[in-house]
Amino acid sequence: MKIFRFDAQVGKSIDRYDSSGFVITGVLHLFDEAVINCAYLSSGGVIGYHQAADSQLFLVVRGEGWIRGEAPHKTSVKAGQAAFWEKEEWHESGTETGMLALIIEGANLDPAKLMPPV
Repeated sequence: MKIFRFDAQVGKSIDRYDSSGFVITGVLHLFDEAVINCAYLSSGGVIGYHQAADSQLFLVVRGEGWIRGEAPHKTSVKAGQAAFWEKEEWHESGTETGMLALIIEGANLDPAKLMPPV
């Protein structure tokens, strides 16, 4: 057995796209299919407005916050909910109180096959 770390202390602070309070750690690279990362957002943290490099599933694991796509209004999200953006779709996310999310990026993602909509 091996034990690995993916906590915020081993992560990389990101400030691209006017992001703040955002640390990301790599979790897994599934060959050429998908990449899984863990996003830590501190109180007031924002992952700035940018285009998805690939289809992206944003799974809120702890805390709560907001997400938005290309429309200017923000939608609240909490632990146990997920947002899905298509490749090249503009999006942003943030939190007032802190949030932990798993981010899965890949070309062949279809969360509707397993998860019911909110």
